[in-house]
Amino acid sequence: MTDTIQTPITNEEISVSIKAANRVKVILEGEGKVGYGLRVSVVGGGCSGMTYNMSFDNKQGEFDKVYDSNGIKVYCDLKSWLYLKGTEVDFSDDMLSGGFQINNPNAERTCGCGTSFSV
Repeated sequence: MTDTIQTPITNEEISVSIKAANRVKVILEGEGKVGYGLRVSVVGGGCSGMTYNMSFDNKQGEFDKVYDSNGIKVYCDLKSWLYLKGTEVDFSDDMLSGGFQINNPNAERTCGCGTSFSV
């Protein structure tokens, strides 16, 4: 019988890649949302059990974790942060699989569309 040693996540922040940060800035500017940041959260549902949710926000909740990544303020509620720590939000402009992508080191399984995961 062998023991599996899981490498601990050393960076518990939620980060935004440069490409994603640039895209968020363009969207925020286009919508006139000065002073807003990106809220990242997890909700129940999807084919793997949990679904990522992203929205724009300018208010910090009482128990939010807040990070600044490549000029974007990132908000995450404490419950979601337990599933998202160490995650990077990226962006691809690929015609077939483009859009925002979540690179979550905590996800044990993801669905084919990449918006649902399980831990």
